[in-house]
Amino acid sequence: TNRFDAILSDIHMPSMTGMQLLCVVRERDPDVQVVLITGRPEVRTAAAAVEFGAFQYLMKPVDGEQLRKVMSLAVDACRAARLKREFVEEFGSGVFRVGDRAGVETALDRALSSLWMAYQPIVHAGSHETFACEALMRSEERALPNPGAVLEAATRTSRLHQVGRTVRRLVASDIARDDPANILLFVNLHTEDLQDPELASPDSPLARYAPRVVLEVTERASLGRIRDVPEHITRLRELGYQIALDDLGAGYAGLSSFTQLEPDFVKLDMSLVRDVHESAIKRRLIRAMVELSHDMGKLVIAEGVETPAEQTTLEALGCDLLQGYLFARPAKGFNLEMAKVTAA
Repeated sequence: TNRFDAILSDIHMPSMTGMQLLCVVRERDPDVQVVLITGRPEVRTAAAAVEFGAFQYLMKPVDGEQLRKVMSLAVDACRAARLKREFVEEFGSGVFRVGDRAGVETALDRALSSLWMAYQPIVHAGSHETFACEALMRSEERALPNPGAVLEAATRTSRLHQVGRTVRRLVASDIARDDPANILLFVNLHTEDLQDPELASPDSPLARYAPRVVLEVTERASLGRIRDVPEHITRLRELGYQIALDDLGAGYAGLSSFTQLEPDFVKLDMSLVRDVHESAIKRRLIRAMVELSHDMGKLVIAEGVETPAEQTTLEALGCDLLQGYLFARPAKGFNLEMAKVTAA
């Protein structure tokens, strides 16, 4: 019930370890500093204490003066962290990056428990009728307020598969509750998700809807670290999934991603789309990508379209589908009427 600046705890306790205490403390206060002491020092526990964010790791017997100094420094560190957090929340971006393992773990737990899916339409070029919707991850956790922050936390804690499974379960639940007519649904995959056995399982929640799902693999994360990519893709196609190559023009592999994924759809990165009508270089790049994609039988989606000038230019360059704030912002549910607007 009280707020503290510093906590002193033994590592070995009857019902909870010092590391477990750190995680519980982080759920209540991300800034309080924890000093751990032990009479049985081990390299393994010392390393774990540092990883989980202990301010100091002391061995018994502890000199009283040393302990006072350490606790005083811990109090100062806590107060400095709180001031920094208050400054960032008031004057900065509102995002405070919790640095220690325990803080990241608890923030990710809260993010996953509050996760929900927003949906943004993908429309036909020209008619602007809804072709599909992309599922976009959203969280109420202030420390991890956007998908990139959630994925970074999951990467740091080796929990990417848990995030991917949560997203796919939520999408399947949304489809079951509010069937979005006959449109396709685009669902993002981290490249690491390709190695998750659940993804290719016919018993997974999303598999029953596979013929209506396009799995987006982002080119921002290298496929080079994933073994047997074509085999993973083949198993997904056997379940009925289609594949999209996301963020083309912003990532690692370029044309090699085409050969490994053999995607049905190609999504141009919004960095190419932004102000395309003012950049001859961007127009040449997009025209070349569109021609290559069409030669290979793939549909091209331009994402991040925000202005009528961008829309008109992208349609003239041959893009098949468009996505962006010009047509609709991401929102809960499958409100298909929101995409039926005139961009002129």
